[in-house]
Amino acid sequence: MTDAIPNRAGGGADGRDQRTGDGAGGAAGARCPVTGRLTRRPGGAARLRALLESGPTIVAPGAFDPLAARLVEEAGFPAVYMTGFGTSAALIGRPDVGLLTMTEMAANAGRIADCVDIPVIADADTGYGNPLNVIRTVGAYEAAGVAGIHIEDQVAPKKCGHMEGKLVIPAPDMAAKVRAAVEARTQPEFVIIARTDARAVEGLERALQRARMYLEAGADVLFIEALVSEAEIEAAARAFPGVPLLFNWAEGGKTPPVSLARLTELGYRIVIFPISTLLAATAAMRAVLREIATAGTPAAALAGLPTFGEFVDFIGLPQVREAEQRYVT
Repeated sequence: MTDAIPNRAGGGADGRDQRTGDGAGGAAGARCPVTGRLTRRPGGAARLRALLESGPTIVAPGAFDPLAARLVEEAGFPAVYMTGFGTSAALIGRPDVGLLTMTEMAANAGRIADCVDIPVIADADTGYGNPLNVIRTVGAYEAAGVAGIHIEDQVAPKKCGHMEGKLVIPAPDMAAKVRAAVEARTQPEFVIIARTDARAVEGLERALQRARMYLEAGADVLFIEALVSEAEIEAAARAFPGVPLLFNWAEGGKTPPVSLARLTELGYRIVIFPISTLLAATAAMRAVLREIATAGTPAAALAGLPTFGEFVDFIGLPQVREAEQRYVT
């Protein structure tokens, strides 16, 4: 897909370069000041809110761990999406079928938010229970430093939105969860995204009705999952003029591969590419492991890989050395 290009040039809401966080350009984070925790600046929720309210469509590729998130940032994207599918695959090597707990998901979100200077949008599954659980979930993700979360109306244990066999809870129960999430946040800018998986269970019209209920409950963004045709994608956009919508460009999923230009034209404000990095990493690791298995060493594959020096520079060794010198006694 050649038109799914991020807004590489744009600085953040405060004019800082979104790839470096300091307005100076160059490699991601190369001149970011080092703090005691080697972390980046706070305020992701406010920056995500500013992006939502103006500017181009927010393209947020998925990251399953902090390294993937840093690569997303280096590529110049304005935000990163913590994928639940990828988190499950990376943390426990298992499919996205509700096996991870809230604390495991929030912890991964926190590790990602700690190492990038762009807003993190995170998967929060079903909110992990009833409205009381949702309150705790919002608190945990806020404390983790993410900019916003999406919660969905599936029956727990949930499934990936593009798998078969999903079930949904009653719409009023989900609306109560959305209200709880909105009222629980301590940062007014923290973005609550309401996702409905009802298209696969109850049909498009009912999914749109549910989304309208969730909007009335206070959701900031609507996420209508697993639309199956371009006509449905257009219908969802027409149903909510002026409302921020999230589009899941699920690689190989049920939704057709619509161009970014078309999604922007329809008014979608956030487009996520949840598992491109996960699939690419899997392919690359398979290739180098095959080389080791057949040749005995990875020597023949090294020409296509970053050098050791390039890699340690990318993950911040120069910053660590700078801090060591600054605080040496």
